[in-house]
Amino acid sequence: MPASFNKSVIEEFRANEGRVGGPFDGSDLLLLTTTGATSGTARTTPLGYVRYGGSLLLVASNLGAPDDPYWYRDLLAHPVVDVEIGTRAHQALAIPAEGARREELFAHVVREAPGYGDYQAATTRTLPVVVLEPAVPDGVSPREVRTLADKILEVHDQLRLQLRLVTEDVDAHFAALAAHEGPGEPPAPSLGLQVRQRCLAFCQALEFHHTSEDGHLFPGIAHHHPQLTDVLDRLRAEHRAVARVQEGLAALLADIGAAEPTCFRAELARMTAELTAHIDHEEEVILPLVADVPWPPGPPA
Repeated sequence: MPASFNKSVIEEFRANEGRVGGPFDGSDLLLLTTTGATSGTARTTPLGYVRYGGSLLLVASNLGAPDDPYWYRDLLAHPVVDVEIGTRAHQALAIPAEGARREELFAHVVREAPGYGDYQAATTRTLPVVVLEPAVPDGVSPREVRTLADKILEVHDQLRLQLRLVTEDVDAHFAALAAHEGPGEPPAPSLGLQVRQRCLAFCQALEFHHTSEDGHLFPGIAHHHPQLTDVLDRLRAEHRAVARVQEGLAALLADIGAAEPTCFRAELARMTAELTAHIDHEEEVILPLVADVPWPPGPPA
């Protein structure tokens, strides 16, 4: 759709609590904000959606055009997206479905919104179906965040859980392949993209966390505790080492489709242990220094 048309729809959506007239009158519509795959800038797109249980489904139809829409290419590079429905906004993790699950979800979409079947018939491209999951997975016990130490622990809890979910997805992927019996090729992997998206979400969240520490938290600590300058420098160096582990983790998980399970699991366990050890060490060093710093921070004195 032309940018000017999208802009008018977005403005109407936000001005009318998520209701839009014209061709979208009565439709289920949301606003999806992605991060540009190459530009890194935020881009908002109005999209139709279909509910499936507790999930939201998007179809990268591009009106049946031969190429995937830009928002789909964006979320493959930056899986965490912003979603607006009505007057509410939240972050989500965007995971394209694969294999039999994609077929199941697309059939559900077509039952609810038959027009997507027409778009599929108009192109040889298999239309991706994207599941929007909570960006903060279930399983993180809510913390009362009153200090900066509490906030760091909240972020670390989420990072640890994301790492655990990556391992669980890998185990499920290999279990499905091992369950194949009889002649013929094993089923097409159904969790490869899910593993990839979770890994990207973890790596990008950890990178943002480290950038915030290096650029803001550590200089503040050094100002008040100059005797810790060497310790903070070592943590910065550790951040660079962890970044190399993150790159290795992303490369490992991107090639899961051709991996030998035993070696793959061993390498994943090694990288996970290294990343977890860094998080543990950071808590040991940093938390005592910021235990009395209020969060959110108050206005400057």
